Amino acid sequence: MACFLYIPLPDWFVKPDRWLFELVNVKMANPFMDGVMPLFRNPFIWAPLYLFAIAFVLINFKQKGAWWLLLFICTAASTDLIGVHAFKDVFERLRPCNDPVMTGHVRMVLGRCSGGFSFVSNHAINHFGIATFFFVTFRSFFRYAWVLLVWAGIIGFAQIYVGVHYPFDVLAGSLLGVLIGVFWGNLFNKRFGFVIFDKQSTQLD
Repeated sequence: MACFLYIPLPDWFVKPDRWLFELVNVKMANPFMDGVMPLFRNPFIWAPLYLFAIAFVLINFKQKGAWWLLLFICTAASTDLIGVHAFKDVFERLRPCNDPVMTGHVRMVLGRCSGGFSFVSNHAINHFGIATFFFVTFRSFFRYAWVLLVWAGIIGFAQIYVGVHYPFDVLAGSLLGVLIGVFWGNLFNKRFGFVIFDKQSTQLD
């Protein structure tokens, strides 16, 4: 279905983006990363981490954990819908591996090109949204909650390296994901929030 509103991206945005893409996809190429980067796009690699976090929350926080799961789902749904309908369907940017202008300048590490449009990267907006939601809601009791943001960054970088997204697709998706994650995370903290384990144990003592 055609989009009623189509906004072409300007040259000042597109040209440096193509240059950065070739830097990552072509000039940084090496056998090790060719083997590792595709793994970060595989749900079998990152899904267990998220499932573990969900199980941990539900087991330890009961009713608050259920509310957390609901807002976690809202975060994931928001990032996916906004990425597709507010950006991809509006800008209709071709992926680098599908762009005729980029023919001969793209290493297709996956051996194929994903379908759909490129701007923004849904991998980036989804994972940064989820990682930010985790960080905002977990940071009061888990000092390494920021690691999930690093994890999301590696997943975003992988999209560029394998040739399915431009850097600005990933950057824009990452920033949007952070904003969405902050919104839902702060909403959870204000309405519910997790009790810090140390304070809880002190009160029980």
